[in-house]
Amino acid sequence: MKSAVETLSPTRVKLAVEVPLEELKPNIDEAYKTIATQVQVPGFRKGKVPQQLIDQRVGRGYVIETAVNDGLNGFYQAAVQEMGIRPLSRPEVEITEVPDPAKKEGQLAFTVELDIRPEIDLPEYRGIEVTVQPVEASDEDIEKAMDELRGRFGTLSPVDRPAKDGDFLTIDLTASVEGEEVDSAQDLSYQIGSGTMLEGMDEAVTGLSDDESAVFETKLAGGEYAGVDAQVKILVKAVKERELPEVDDEFAQLASEFDTADELRADLAKQASESKLMDQGVEARDLVLDKLVELIQVPVPQSVVEEQLEQHFNGENAHSAGEDHDTEEHRAEIRTNTERAFQNEVILDSVAEKEEVGVSQSELIDYIVSTAGQYGMEPNQFAQMLDQSGQVQMIVGEVRRRKALAKVLEYATVTDTTGAAVDLSEFVRGEDDEDATSIVDAADASDEADDMEASATDAGDTATADATAADTAESTEQTEEATEESAAAAQEPAATEQTEEAAEKPAAEKPKKKPAKKKAAE
Repeated sequence: MKSAVETLSPTRVKLAVEVPLEELKPNIDEAYKTIATQVQVPGFRKGKVPQQLIDQRVGRGYVIETAVNDGLNGFYQAAVQEMGIRPLSRPEVEITEVPDPAKKEGQLAFTVELDIRPEIDLPEYRGIEVTVQPVEASDEDIEKAMDELRGRFGTLSPVDRPAKDGDFLTIDLTASVEGEEVDSAQDLSYQIGSGTMLEGMDEAVTGLSDDESAVFETKLAGGEYAGVDAQVKILVKAVKERELPEVDDEFAQLASEFDTADELRADLAKQASESKLMDQGVEARDLVLDKLVELIQVPVPQSVVEEQLEQHFNGENAHSAGEDHDTEEHRAEIRTNTERAFQNEVILDSVAEKEEVGVSQSELIDYIVSTAGQYGMEPNQFAQMLDQSGQVQMIVGEVRRRKALAKVLEYATVTDTTGAAVDLSEFVRGEDDEDATSIVDAADASDEADDMEASATDAGDTATADATAADTAESTEQTEEATEESAAAAQEPAATEQTEEAAEKPAAEKPKKKPAKKKAAE
């Protein structure tokens, strides 16, 4: 078999493949065997019909067509491997020559056009310089942490006054669309300012006292009327304020492992500093990734962007996103985010290869254990789901990219705005040990991750190409989205995962992403 590749653009190639008749012969013999089980000839058992009779009954041309259709995917995969290209899209196949049935000579020749992952030249990324905000845990940060802890042990007491920010209400809600009641709920508990229910609710209930009501306009958030304009009547049945316990030694013993309030406050101060360090590390990590993208030009295949746009705005979950979902501004946002996500992946995969970054079984298990909780699943159940849906390799790729970025951050020179050097060694170690938030999470942070499901593009126009493209389909896959679809969970998005493993399988195999406190009193 001979293969040649022509570069059409940095992200698209044309592959030309020639298969001599001798190499096609095993497929022809197998085609004869298959057809022999499908035809009935008097005097011969099924499967034992001679090749000459098959040629007479169905024609040698049909035999060769069957052999080509059955073998094309294997020849294509061999050519891809020989040329060292990494497909991203479904191939567009055109058969240009088949063996002459009459003369029993000739060859199989076909061409394939497809998008590929671009090759990039990594610049020197050791010593990238970034500047972050300084780490300073203020008294305000400590008091905020203390108030949050006190809030866990607070008590609610009824008050005879108008409701204000932070109060807890007991309410009844009735929603109507064009004068017709569509939903209602009674005795709901809501804290003003939490923003956990309907847009405009805080403004509507502020200032209301017991047994007072108000009507406000909003968009419904769930159910069959999600995104629909509605009139909501709200009745306040009780106004309560939360009374926080005093910060003393007794509270410290109740709320933590410490004996005194001073010890508790000191630990909260330590935690606040650690949290600031984590924020500083995240800031540095994001800046380092921005610098990498600035240093490297990564061309993005248009098919990758178009697939994301199609799935995001026309996928099965798009209908519940509301009428303002498909706008020019939002399309531009998705396009930009998809391009950035793809660039992140290519760059970090290249860094991982250069640094010989691997993913151990324990790291994969840690990821699965920590991620399973996000979907309310047991780790074993989550791991089983990943395996059954073919997502394990995508998860491995995600963890590997996270480790690659941590490696670049380890090499970086980080200072704060005061000029002081920043030691992020603890943060980098934490990046290796903790749950991996997708590094390439540039894809639309305002929509459900299910919207971001990647799908393969259509096959070529010729009839023969259509018949074989299903066997040679290569698709763009997405780690977080595919994982979340399988888990039936709605999470904020992650980025596009361009999976090369999917491109190396036939379509039939392609998978369809402290203080140690005592228990608070209920």
